Amino acid sequence: MNKTKEVFIIGFALFSMFFGAGNLILPPFLGVQSGESWSLVTLGFFVTAVIIPIIGIMAHARLQGTMFDFGKKVSPTFSVVYCLIVYTISITLPAPRTASVTHEMAIAPFLGASSLLTSTIYFALVFVFVMNRSRILNVIGKFLTPFIIIILLAVIFIGMTTTPEVINPSTFKTPFVSGLLEGYQTFDAIGAVVIGGVLVISMNFKKGTSFEIKKEIITKAGIVAGIGLLIIYTGLIYNGVLFSNTFGEEATRTEILSSLSTQTLGNIGTTFLSVLVALACFTTGVGIITGTADYFKGLFNNSQKAYTITAIIGCFLGILIGQFDVHYIIVIALPALMFIYPITIVLILLNVLPEKFASPTIFKSVVGVTFLFSIPDFLKFMINPESLTGIQSYIPFSEHSLGWVLPALFIFIFVNVFKKFTTKAL
Repeated sequence: MNKTKEVFIIGFALFSMFFGAGNLILPPFLGVQSGESWSLVTLGFFVTAVIIPIIGIMAHARLQGTMFDFGKKVSPTFSVVYCLIVYTISITLPAPRTASVTHEMAIAPFLGASSLLTSTIYFALVFVFVMNRSRILNVIGKFLTPFIIIILLAVIFIGMTTTPEVINPSTFKTPFVSGLLEGYQTFDAIGAVVIGGVLVISMNFKKGTSFEIKKEIITKAGIVAGIGLLIIYTGLIYNGVLFSNTFGEEATRTEILSSLSTQTLGNIGTTFLSVLVALACFTTGVGIITGTADYFKGLFNNSQKAYTITAIIGCFLGILIGQFDVHYIIVIALPALMFIYPITIVLILLNVLPEKFASPTIFKSVVGVTFLFSIPDFLKFMINPESLTGIQSYIPFSEHSLGWVLPALFIFIFVNVFKKFTTKAL
């Protein structure tokens, strides 16, 4: 296959795997809430929903391994525990959420079927795709993603040319931080380390392709996916801004997206949106379950039985949890995100740095500090937030759930400078 063509096919596949439930319903909601501050909100959203995930794909291109390789410089034990936590979160929150969003926006408005029936049929189909994983990239990249892009661009273009005049003021006190944290809910940084492993293993099926060529193809494909996400996110956020005065204060994320499509595409917009939701969510669900099954297959000596059992368990959990409504899943996801997202971000960033700036000592120090200073952010969603006010007052940005940022940056610089001076002294 022509290398350029392969880059775009894999890039479209990555875009489609990233662009799932959260990626659809979050940007318009952000636009409605951000109002005149939409550019700052969008910039914050870009950091955690586009830039960090694409850097994660680049890290996979460099490592050419599994998610285990992301944390092994801290220690093999840490990496195993980290992988288990990430995969557990992946199959219990973002994967089931894809079925929940599909039900609320693509099934219930037309058929009135129960959410349990929807999630059962949905994950039965996911299982079929997961068990035929060698075809995932071609099927998703060639056939499903173009439909998603066409429908989204139609909504965005028509919305920008037929928009109301009035824009509501922002409801965010800190627009950039609000966008940054909302990007957590896309799960895309986690998705990068999970789906990136799927991509590497799928590329390994192609015999005779050198390491450097695989690295180039994966890196360029990540950039293609990133550009696509930037365009679509910006368009959806801006459309939310332009139509903000048409939504009530209590409008949910799914209601906003559904109404936006109806206002831009008319009555047929609901049908288009149902197709879009089903495709976007389904491809993400397949990517998550496949990545999880791949990990446990490798953990048990490349056992196909382990792969199948993991896929069955993942789909079964998807059926059980996917029957809950979207808002409920988003709320229960917050503590898990505040715990695992900061660690995932620093692992991604450290894995793309040159070896001299990212030694095992630096990995241990930065990840350890990040974990320590993320604890208050995690606990405030588990217990009474007021009980942590005293602790958070001593940690910069902790009131914005970003208390880990400066300590992690400080220890990274400190250890590197200390290492440099001690090396010179010797």
